[in-house]
Amino acid sequence: MRFDVLTLFPGIFESYVRQSLLEDAIQAGRVQVHTWNIRDWTEDKHNRVDDRPFGGGPGMVLMAQPVVDCVAAVRAKAEPPGKLVMLTPAGARLTQRTVEALATEPRLLLLCGRYEGFDDRIRQLLNPTEISVGDFVCNGGEVPAMVVIDSVIRLIPGVLGDQASAADESHSEDGRLEYPQYTRPRAFRGLDVPDVLLSGNHAAVAKWRREQSEQRSRTSASATGGLRPPLADTRDESSASGG
Repeated sequence: MRFDVLTLFPGIFESYVRQSLLEDAIQAGRVQVHTWNIRDWTEDKHNRVDDRPFGGGPGMVLMAQPVVDCVAAVRAKAEPPGKLVMLTPAGARLTQRTVEALATEPRLLLLCGRYEGFDDRIRQLLNPTEISVGDFVCNGGEVPAMVVIDSVIRLIPGVLGDQASAADESHSEDGRLEYPQYTRPRAFRGLDVPDVLLSGNHAAVAKWRREQSEQRSRTSASATGGLRPPLADTRDESSASGG
């Protein structure tokens, strides 16, 4: 899978692509990450990519010309032209279902905003998929782009050592969180591993994990005012991660 990241700060990604599972996936040829500096497509002699908003107001707005031209040029560098994703607080919230859909794409272009956002003609002309990683505002779209990459590559075959890790984790099923996990030592600072996990009884372990998952999910939904989707009516085990 190929990711093209369109940003004003490509240097932010230099260390990111050299870490952990992403680096392994790149070296194995399963993932490509290319970064592009939007400033390279500005027609302004001072390489300006932003200007004051019409109608007044604080901050600066990303200009349409360099962004639109950058997207067109990057799309032309490889086939297929790819699905364009705009990282913006105004977008639809990123969920595991969205991640699963994105993981089916052979190529994603991740458009990172800055300042007070995009000239709206960028959205109108390019018709991107608009995604937000949460109900908060980041300084730019670079960290949200990393969130998209991190969550999507987990679903690419061969990236995880055990693909069951992606199938059996938080949000792999709507509204459900993963059960608690334990490893050695069996006792640590007065806290012991639950006896059932040491019993060797696989049916009892599965039942305990299912119950713990349901309890965590309901407690989390209550704590967030019911913002999590309801638990599906199923008895399958599941788990997950979420940002």
